[in-house]
Amino acid sequence: MSFIVKPQTMAFSEPLTLKSGGVLAQYHLSYETYGELNKDKSNAVLICHALNASHHVTGTYENSLKSEGWWSNMVGPGKPVDTNHFFVIGVNNLGSCFGSTGPMHTNPATGKIYGADFPVVTVEDWVKTQALLLDRLGIEQLAAVMGGSLGGMQALSWSLQYPQRVKNAVVIASAPNLTAENIAFNEVARRAIITDPEFHDGHFYAHGAIPRRGLRIARMLGHITYLSDDVMNSKFGRMLRDGDVYKYSLLDIEFEIESYLRYQGDKFCEYFDANTYLLITRALDYFDPAMEYGGDLVQALAKATAEFLVVSFTTDWRFSPQRSREMVKALVANKRQLSYAEIDAPHGHDAFLLDDDRYMAVVATYFKRIQQNIFANKA
Repeated sequence: MSFIVKPQTMAFSEPLTLKSGGVLAQYHLSYETYGELNKDKSNAVLICHALNASHHVTGTYENSLKSEGWWSNMVGPGKPVDTNHFFVIGVNNLGSCFGSTGPMHTNPATGKIYGADFPVVTVEDWVKTQALLLDRLGIEQLAAVMGGSLGGMQALSWSLQYPQRVKNAVVIASAPNLTAENIAFNEVARRAIITDPEFHDGHFYAHGAIPRRGLRIARMLGHITYLSDDVMNSKFGRMLRDGDVYKYSLLDIEFEIESYLRYQGDKFCEYFDANTYLLITRALDYFDPAMEYGGDLVQALAKATAEFLVVSFTTDWRFSPQRSREMVKALVANKRQLSYAEIDAPHGHDAFLLDDDRYMAVVATYFKRIQQNIFANKA
């Protein structure tokens, strides 16, 4: 059963210098919390979101039955990340279109909507602002930081940027950087948006336009990479949309998979911002903690002091188990404490969002151990 939650906003008036050199004179972050912070503030867990998610991790909003959080199967009372025992925080990243300051907001310096003028943000910038928000909440150390996909990159970055503030890092279906193939997928998606006639160099708000065609294609392409071949075949196969014969049309929908992808694209372009898509995929591209160490991941991860849980899925070809094993090997080389689970699941990259008994059990067991350690430290 879901529970009612309420989004919150925290404003920051201190200038924020970004990794790109850009500066935000002021900004605000949308966030939500679940559960109760204990007396010594030792039970805080930060959940980092992926590309098209937000601070709304779990629960529902009042008078809105269709507003269930994006990870409600993972976080909540009695769930693997149990809010009966943990104080969970979800923060919407800068540049997003779900509440925190981003391209859709007004630039105080010009009085106009930022649009394409919103500065480039990185994973490291997101982690920095999350840390500033936690400072305001009086939380000096996290029992755990956790995320899947791009959220997993943030969890990894937390362990490197603020090693003394993280006791456990849970990195799911993620990677220490993107492969050339992944960057290529992101670039094709961005070009679809940028070349849409309604994009107007990123200032489409002023034209009362939305680059829907580009967003549709970007989402369709992305969705293909989130699913495994097995899932697409089992759900759609070669099923035809109408009847049992081909229409021999170059324009009409012939196959069910085409219909499904168009539906996903149509839905996405009605709620997601085009400039946000460009910003977030670029942040994905730029993330590479080993870069300043000549590509040596072992040296890069030497900063981390947290214990780790790393989880991958066998059919995830976008963030393959091989990429998770790279992180595991580098952590082992640094003699860090870690657990690794490679789940044989058919769902592709989306598996980190779905129910799988083995996956849920791994996470639940890990967080029970965190809970026991918190209790033991109080004794």
